[in-house]
Amino acid sequence: MSDPHAPQDLAPVTYLAKIGELMLKGKNRKFFERQLTENVRAMLSRAAAPAVSVRLIAGRLYLEYRPGAAMQGFFPENSFAPPGEAAVEVVLAHLIGITGWARAQVCGKDMAAIGGAAYRQALEARAAGASSFKIETRRADKAFPLTSYQVSAQAPERIVEEGVLRVDVHAPDTVIHIEIRDRVFVYRDAHRGCRGLPVGTAPKALLLLSGGIDSPVAGYRMMRRGMSVDYLYFHAAPYTSEEARQKVVDIASALAKFGIGAKLHVVSFTAVQTRIRERTAERFSTLLLRVCMMKAANLIARQAGAACLVTGESLGQVASQTLENLCVTQAAADIPVLRPLVGMDKEEIIETARFIGTYDTSILPYEDCCVLFAPEHPVLRAEVGEVRRLYARLDADSLIRVAAAGREVTDM
Repeated sequence: MSDPHAPQDLAPVTYLAKIGELMLKGKNRKFFERQLTENVRAMLSRAAAPAVSVRLIAGRLYLEYRPGAAMQGFFPENSFAPPGEAAVEVVLAHLIGITGWARAQVCGKDMAAIGGAAYRQALEARAAGASSFKIETRRADKAFPLTSYQVSAQAPERIVEEGVLRVDVHAPDTVIHIEIRDRVFVYRDAHRGCRGLPVGTAPKALLLLSGGIDSPVAGYRMMRRGMSVDYLYFHAAPYTSEEARQKVVDIASALAKFGIGAKLHVVSFTAVQTRIRERTAERFSTLLLRVCMMKAANLIARQAGAACLVTGESLGQVASQTLENLCVTQAAADIPVLRPLVGMDKEEIIETARFIGTYDTSILPYEDCCVLFAPEHPVLRAEVGEVRRLYARLDADSLIRVAAAGREVTDM
């Protein structure tokens, strides 16, 4: 008698993901494709996944595994670890370098099998509330005897005959996709991917991460340009709370799901802020704090192997982000400072923050040191020379070096 508790030989589950920008890379395309497959394998490993087959062929990334062991890693400790299928979907939702992904039904390369697979997709769509559909076919295998149009016309015959769904080619509730390749893949309603270039195809960046909405979005946008990103947070206990620090840790954890091997650097900046308050006119305090942060970030970036700094600054959003004041902080940096949000408005930024899952944490009411010590009437159009003279009066270089050397570093 067979053991009812023994693992069952279940049918494999297949996911299909589409790559986008990588297709334009010409002779360098193999490099980007190799990094993408390395990233997805690393993310699956971090999630303690069961064995998953990963292939990238002709613009499609295929993930296939047999259902079995649960996976952990992306999910909170001591929480229920979802089945492998759900965890693979979490990995795909965070994988930078793909334009979309879907769970696909694999069938034989004949119209009976294709029609049956489309029928099952239609039944699932109806159960989910759809009432109309259309078929879209992509025939990558040109040896298949029917054209894409012919497949799209013949595949839904049973769906229409049995009235499962009605055809609507203009505004359907669901789209059933058929891709004819080495095998046939049938799926519907692909999920939106992160797009961009695989993390690790560009140099490392150091992100100045606050607890606000903007800086996480800035980091994510640079990750989509292929950068691996480490995070730098300035803490000012007891003026900033432990809740404010934990808020940043949670944001960094959410961002780290999109990357590979990130680190969070936490710098105690209380002594520096105290020096600024003692020796600087209040209206210059925020700007000088930003200058000191840039000085510290220079030191840490060099030690962390980062080629540039990234900030969440957007032109004109607050007083420290006028063009003149951005020039002041830029002058304090020894390496390039990238500001990917510089031309974005707040609604665009919030939309991305919601997509990457940082918005709800960012709006928690625990303020960082920049907000707590913001002057009532800050300088709007400072001059680089004037701020350099004010910085020299601070005599803060040694304080900054001590703060940078004493930072706490955590693997995310």
